[in-house]
Amino acid sequence: MKNMKHIKRYGNLIYVSRKLKYAVIYVNQEDIEGIEKKLLKHSFVSKVDRSFKPFVRTDFENAKPDEAKKYDYKMGI
Repeated sequence: MKNMKHIKRYGNLIYVSRKLKYAVIYVNQEDIEGIEKKLLKHSFVSKVDRSFKPFVRTDFENAKPDEAKKYDYKMGI
């Protein structure tokens, strides 16, 4: 965990788990290839996982709202 200073240089450090020994950083999509190679060169980095959130479709079709919840939202109005 003393190597977090090195990891901070590559992106925005969001979360560090001391117990499970991992860190979450955000990096620009354009720079991810080079930064991933640089991170893996460090001896204290064992694995780099990418987020596929930009590539996941979030617009859903035929999603029907629950009838019971529809009336609960109008309760206080």
